[in-house]
Amino acid sequence: MKRTFIKDLTECVGETVSISGWVDVRRDHGKLVFLDIRDMSGKIQAVALPNHKDAVATAQTLRSEWVVSVEGVINERPEKMRTENENGNIEMEVLSINVLSPAHELPFDLDTELNLDTYLDNLPLTLRRERARATFKVQSEITKAYRLFLDEEGFTEFQSPKLTGDDAEGGANVFDVPYFNEKIAHLGTSPQFYKQIMVGVFERVYTIGNVFRAEKHATTRHLNEYASLDLEMGFITDHHDIMTLETRLLRYINEHLKETCAKEFALLKAEFPTLPNEIPSMKLREAQELIFKETGADKRKEPDLEPEDERFLCEWAKREKNSDFVFITHYPVTKRPMYTFEDPDDIGYTKSFDLLFRGIEITTGGQRWHKYEDIVAGIKKKGLDPEKFSFYLQTFKYGMPPHGGWGMGLERLTQKFLNLANVKEASLFPRDINRIDTLLHGKEPNDTKE
Repeated sequence: MKRTFIKDLTECVGETVSISGWVDVRRDHGKLVFLDIRDMSGKIQAVALPNHKDAVATAQTLRSEWVVSVEGVINERPEKMRTENENGNIEMEVLSINVLSPAHELPFDLDTELNLDTYLDNLPLTLRRERARATFKVQSEITKAYRLFLDEEGFTEFQSPKLTGDDAEGGANVFDVPYFNEKIAHLGTSPQFYKQIMVGVFERVYTIGNVFRAEKHATTRHLNEYASLDLEMGFITDHHDIMTLETRLLRYINEHLKETCAKEFALLKAEFPTLPNEIPSMKLREAQELIFKETGADKRKEPDLEPEDERFLCEWAKREKNSDFVFITHYPVTKRPMYTFEDPDDIGYTKSFDLLFRGIEITTGGQRWHKYEDIVAGIKKKGLDPEKFSFYLQTFKYGMPPHGGWGMGLERLTQKFLNLANVKEASLFPRDINRIDTLLHGKEPNDTKE
């Protein structure tokens, strides 16, 4: 018999169907055996009745996570037995059960509260938990909405290489790959060079892919490998064009999630963010003055924000501007990468921004140098050798429009949409200094702070 997906069973009342999936729970009530069966589309209660002895005998052997194929009749539940749960108005009367794959006894009940390390050490099992499935359903819909929006805006998606010749940020925190004859390659920290090159090809481009940071930390907000949502576009006026586009994108994602993931947000007790038509914005120095005025903490000579500063500014934006987001602009030239455009009306500061969301930076972006002489000067100002970037620099020799873009961390974005405590909960298979697939036991974290 052809398989029917569980989500379609409401249309099969009175029919005999075949479903396949996992046993969520088995409950024995006298001579009756109740099974909760789940597949990719949903969940249904099935009941093996005494008049089907073979079905009852097989059902009594089942445990959680056994994989089965079940044939049965879809019946409406009596009015007083109906529930508000998924498929709460129907149930399957089991006629036969075929065990496709038995499962070992579980090391813990999947509904049990687990500490984070236990959860991560057992991901092949714990990712089946309802909360985990909800989290990564939301993450999947975020990337879907990201693509849908940018496709509608005329952007072209491309795939950037993950092995690079030189680091896009010009920094030292990179993973070396000693394979290419006499050259040391690196795992890419950003697709920055490639998306700028592609602006010269398609004008508006985006890419979604993993990037790698060899920083030795183990915090609630950092990963050594994460998925970056990157974008670059030509013919901008300045960084405000990028900020306006991101505001529209985030509104699109938020509405998309309301339409597709309301059930997951409810399960995770997460609230959709407040997102005004115009996200509040201030320069870094204005933000530091506000912090000093409101808290007494003098950060006015610092080149960047600390985690506690990001939290304060988001709390302020929520309270004063009714926004869960706030843009911080004009970071110092000394703090930004070599390709970042310096504001001619504010020398020493860049036309760049960070976007903060519920207490954490989720996006870094801004305008880039587009003239060959300027980008070469920017490289030299960082103490780097332009010859090492000759491949990248070709794009500026042959005509580049004013352009800019952003890099956005998918895991942090997911974490903050769902108010998860740790970014690792929003990473399918997180990597940091203490973890590849399982915890590197016996190693003390270098840093367990935020």
